Amino acid sequence: MTAETNSEVPLDTGGTARRERLAWLSAYAVVTILSFPHPLDSAGAEVLDLGRWLCWLSPALLVLGIRGLAPRRAFRWAFFAAWAAHVVILHWLWVVVVVYGHAHPLVGVLGPLGNGGWTALFTAAFAAIWVRLERSGRASPWAAAAVWVALDHLRSWLFSGWTWATLGYAQHENALLMPLVAWTGVYGLSFITVLGGVALAKLVPLRRSTTVCHRTAVCRSGKLQATPWVALALAHLVGFGIVVGQADDEEGIETVRVAVIQGNIEQGVKWSPDWYERTLGHYEDLSRKAAALGARVIVWPETAVPGSLGIDPRRTERLSDLARETGAQLVIGAVGIEEGGHNQGLRYFDSAFLFRPDGEMTDRYDKTHLVPFGEYVPVVRLLGSLLGAIAPGIAEEGLTAGEAPRVVVLAPLDTAPLPVGVPICYELLFPDLVRRFARDGSEMFFAITNDAWYGRTGAPFQFLAMTAMRSAENRLWTVRAANTGVSAIIDARGRVRERTRIFERDLLVADIPRRPAPLGGSFYARYGDVFAAVCGLATVALWLATRERKNQKTGRRPEVT
Repeated sequence: MTAETNSEVPLDTGGTARRERLAWLSAYAVVTILSFPHPLDSAGAEVLDLGRWLCWLSPALLVLGIRGLAPRRAFRWAFFAAWAAHVVILHWLWVVVVVYGHAHPLVGVLGPLGNGGWTALFTAAFAAIWVRLERSGRASPWAAAAVWVALDHLRSWLFSGWTWATLGYAQHENALLMPLVAWTGVYGLSFITVLGGVALAKLVPLRRSTTVCHRTAVCRSGKLQATPWVALALAHLVGFGIVVGQADDEEGIETVRVAVIQGNIEQGVKWSPDWYERTLGHYEDLSRKAAALGARVIVWPETAVPGSLGIDPRRTERLSDLARETGAQLVIGAVGIEEGGHNQGLRYFDSAFLFRPDGEMTDRYDKTHLVPFGEYVPVVRLLGSLLGAIAPGIAEEGLTAGEAPRVVVLAPLDTAPLPVGVPICYELLFPDLVRRFARDGSEMFFAITNDAWYGRTGAPFQFLAMTAMRSAENRLWTVRAANTGVSAIIDARGRVRERTRIFERDLLVADIPRRPAPLGGSFYARYGDVFAAVCGLATVALWLATRERKNQKTGRRPEVT
């Protein structure tokens, strides 16, 4: 072992250092949990949502907790801290899998443990890369933010993608920063949060007894030269957000009166034949009330009709009669069914059906991004029978994905047809998917979902925050229809104007501004994750630079061929 190598061994690896590290990382886990919304009562009337204040501390505490560790140890410490945090955030998966999926409780444990562990892997990867950057002398708040965003973006598409609890969503109520996502997507908020958080961590003095010795780059990285520049950058970003927000004036814009119907049908009885008439009756009665309030468009949630449309003409005719009676255009969530599949010659879709005021069904949008193991089974020949045995309620009938996200057009309203995007449930987790609706001409979003699966947990409110982010990214209003809530009206800046409580029968009626391009849409809607891609390239460059430095220190030279 050389003198240089020996100098990088921590001077104090005893109990004091471990206790301090455990304290930092325990605080990181608690702060991360509290950075996302959680209801304070069973109806969700009051919600604990501290993200815009607390989320800055999450990356700060993480960096402090791994400071001075070797990359492998940093990976392990960060993994278990992040795993603990995300298991708590994702505890609602137990409700999905056990209560409504009818799985064995041991299987139910795998939901939060597995998804929490998957999410924690990316936090752990950040930790390993960060400490390597520290040792190479290239650690800065800017580098940390770029690496974090690159890993966030990777998580959004790897193995079909999983974006729940992306750090940027914690800023969904930060009105000063939200306008930035029209340029960067949610990843811009993750970048700013990590940038500020790591700058805060730099203000905490290093304890030589708990870090590597003074000859290493870690000690040198404790300098504070970057902090004033970070503060200046954040001040400019806040100023930019204020200017952009004030410039978005909607006065004089044509509006459409839209109603959201929240039928509040418990998941446990939703598909019971005994509840079919009662369910449709609730939705029909609320739709008549909405029409009496002047609604021109009435939106029902995902699979609001407890059955399929496309085979039995009586079901379709009943909805046509309702459209004629109310004189409104209907957007109805139901199961679409077609011939041509492998299951008794039929294919099933999670769909939204459009009905004109004259009763004609004019179009159907099919959900394109399905829930793995919930709506379809990956590698079905290997896993289908196994899943059916241990969790029969989760994927009894595999669904077929729609071809691609596409805009649907409602019949002319006063002056012109209304093009809209109708993202269905899980699709709202994916910013690149939703932006395609705006890119292709959508003037507003009708987001339909069935959040009854989540029970009375924090999931409906965390999902609402993601939906609000989609509005802000694309500068379009969103009408959100959820079976048991939270249904909401969200403006083009991502602000929730009105919302329902959970597990209450209700309706919302609002005048929604039409936002055709260039008023609607955004840089992000047109070009997608350019910012995240730049962060990815920066991360690769940083990694290559640290490898080159390591080769130089060990005396290795690249081979010449």
